[in-house]
Amino acid sequence: MATYHLQCFLGLSFAVSLYFIHTTSASHVYIVYLGINQFHDPILTSKFHIQVLSNVFASEEDAKRSILYSYSNSLSGFSAKLNSSQATTLAKMEKVVSVFRSKTLKLHTTRSWDFLGLTLDDSEVTPFQFAYGHEVVVGIFDTGVWPESESFQEMPGMGPIPSTWKGVCVKGEKFEPEKACNRKLIGARYYLKGFEQAYGPLNMSSNPEYRSARDFLGHGTHTASTAAGSIVKNASFFGIGQGTARGGAPWARVAVYKICWGKNRVGRCTEADILAAFDDALHDGVHVISASFGATPPLPPFFASSADIGSFHAMQLGIAVVFSAGNDGPEPSLVQNVAPWSLCVAASTIDRTFPTEIVLDNNFSIMGESIISKEIKGKLASAVTYFYDGVCNSENWKQKLATGKIVLCFYTPGLVYEMAQEAVKTANGSGLIFAEPLTKPIAEVEDTIPTLHVDISQGTVIGNYLSESPKLPVVKIAPTKTIIGKSPAPTVVYFSSRGPSTISPDILKPDITAPGINILAAWPSQTPPTLQPSDGRFVKWNFQSGTSMSCPHVSGVVALLKSVHPEWSPAALRSAIMTTASKRDTSHDSILAGGSVAGSSPFDIGAGHINPLKAMDPGLIYDMQTSDYILFLCNIDYTQERIKRIVLPSPGVDTSCKNVFKTNANVNYPSISVSNLQSTLTIKRTVRNVGWGKTAIYYGTAKEPDGVEVVIWPRVLIFSPLKQQISYYITLNPLKKSQGRYDFGEIVWSDGFHYVRSPLVVLVNISADFIVRSTI
Repeated sequence: MATYHLQCFLGLSFAVSLYFIHTTSASHVYIVYLGINQFHDPILTSKFHIQVLSNVFASEEDAKRSILYSYSNSLSGFSAKLNSSQATTLAKMEKVVSVFRSKTLKLHTTRSWDFLGLTLDDSEVTPFQFAYGHEVVVGIFDTGVWPESESFQEMPGMGPIPSTWKGVCVKGEKFEPEKACNRKLIGARYYLKGFEQAYGPLNMSSNPEYRSARDFLGHGTHTASTAAGSIVKNASFFGIGQGTARGGAPWARVAVYKICWGKNRVGRCTEADILAAFDDALHDGVHVISASFGATPPLPPFFASSADIGSFHAMQLGIAVVFSAGNDGPEPSLVQNVAPWSLCVAASTIDRTFPTEIVLDNNFSIMGESIISKEIKGKLASAVTYFYDGVCNSENWKQKLATGKIVLCFYTPGLVYEMAQEAVKTANGSGLIFAEPLTKPIAEVEDTIPTLHVDISQGTVIGNYLSESPKLPVVKIAPTKTIIGKSPAPTVVYFSSRGPSTISPDILKPDITAPGINILAAWPSQTPPTLQPSDGRFVKWNFQSGTSMSCPHVSGVVALLKSVHPEWSPAALRSAIMTTASKRDTSHDSILAGGSVAGSSPFDIGAGHINPLKAMDPGLIYDMQTSDYILFLCNIDYTQERIKRIVLPSPGVDTSCKNVFKTNANVNYPSISVSNLQSTLTIKRTVRNVGWGKTAIYYGTAKEPDGVEVVIWPRVLIFSPLKQQISYYITLNPLKKSQGRYDFGEIVWSDGFHYVRSPLVVLVNISADFIVRSTI
């Protein structure tokens, strides 16, 4: 049968192969996506790919030289070096789903698990993290791993590698599988072809890297240990943040897929390499994939994105994929990784702070934030002395040295603290006090020069003291302290990317928020904590911030959930996490939206802040199958023929697009988002009882968005042993004239113990008479 399909396809494309496409246009790496693997044989599939590619080359040998990867294990496609004419010709072939240029994506870069309720309290007989995760494999798509880290050593009593595992540890530079891999770190692969096509051969003399799965940049080691690192006591960064480090699922196994490489010490991840990793990981037998990378909008169509293609095939195989939301906030509509078949994670704070005291002339002190391990002394100086207009950037430097000075700089629009650091370092200053808006000060491991972060009001006090002093005040900055439980948390960090989604606004993104600020985790012991050549320090643990750090927190929770409920689909796992999330901080106030002084909305936090313990027993779940995603794709104008090529054949799965309305409000997602409410709209949701009791009664309530009447029917859901799945309906009736404004509410179902909450996001867009419409 496979041979027949191959001959049939080649016959259909014979006309294309009658001539060779001559052109002088430049070549680039393109990805040719063919959908599902119809041959179920990697060798035959790869031969098929060469035959397809030969249609746009003079010979089969030329085609073989052009190809980078043949994706032949879990999906079908290939990446190759093509010019635009060749790519266009391939895109016109009947059975090609999409052809798109391989872009370069960027990375989104202890105490956090205690903050989430997963404690290692000795009073517990079996801490939750000890009880589950043994058979779950977490795949980490990142910059590799430092295998010698204690986070990746076998814990006492760890059982054999799961029998379902098909992956390998690949030998490479300074990476010997028999030494690097064990029952904890069970897989390690690396993908370099896409990177080298984009940036040239890996030059390790001027650009530190390893031609293997070994990590130099540290990002991958950090995220892997956050998701599933072993338990390690007394972890700290020069004594700061000391405690017991571990991943969310410390008994889970780790498989590393190195798809990001350092270029000038910045991680670069090409889509050709990313899709190759997905192709292998799905075949290897991972259960969860954690991927902390993305690209700033505009976003491509779903099937012109390696991440979306790979995660779609993962979903069909029951593998959950967790992505970071991006670091482009706080402006709206910049959220990334918005496909409905994956999880998208925002970043927020935990209740640990790093107060750092600054003392002026031994007269008074102000408390800022920093991560400084040694005392710093100097004389306080104004930015005006060294920079034109007092704006601390290198272009404004007056060519005056600030030797021995700690310079006070103020935020101005367009000036970020990294620019001020570089400017003060250029002026040979000893330190920087950076005053910025109230919502921005965050302690950082300083890249270039010791920096104390204060808010503008504190900076003003320091500035006034300086201006009134007859001589430059003496400044002493004390080593940073670690304080736990004294500040309200979580707060969404200002840089976390916000919704709504720009390509699917009827699906709320991000889905959830999780800890992502100053996360202490494992680090390569031969990589400086700041990555800078001038940094002579070497550490085993390091602080990192970003949605890159919040993503593996959710991945770790998903791994635990998968262990507790192995039969749950990726959608069920996502639903449990979303419907049990919290909207309140530790002071019981609404979660603050960083970048503002207001409470957060679902565009900041999705369903809320993750609560792992509640997610284990959500009561009800909103499940989704492949048929639900087919509805979604039909609604965004994917054709029946295209959908059929990407969906695995399964009994009862209908790939047709019959009787479909142009809205995705009816997709059975745990959140409800209506981006264009012009008239009365009735939508449907289906929930399944997964509570301990087969008999349960749930009562529904609605918090109405401003100007929208919400009616739920039925208001009571009665579950019995013979009826574990029930549908209900929500009618939204706009009561105001409005355009371009989102309002927020929620739907809650409760049996008195479980509270199953769904965010309700509505944009009323009244521009015509009311028309009653149902999308059922």
